[in-house]
Amino acid sequence: MPVIIPDETLKQAGLNEREALIEIACRLFDAGKLHLSQAARLARMTRSDFESELMTREIDVYRIDEEYLKHELEMSGKYPER
Repeated sequence: MPVIIPDETLKQAGLNEREALIEIACRLFDAGKLHLSQAARLARMTRSDFESELMTREIDVYRIDEEYLKHELEMSGKYPER
């Protein structure tokens, strides 16, 4: 489903089409609505370039929560399984 943003709206926001796509992709990634690769595709950027864009915006590229950390430690043998 295409989303159409009127030129006037982009102009008011001070964005061109490419900048708007990047902005939307970064915000959706930051909100947890899109995974990194999905957001990079939406922004029409390589994953590496999109990661750089996120870092420029001070958005965490990788989010490690407690459950993920426990899993990784269990897999490495440094955390006892329950």
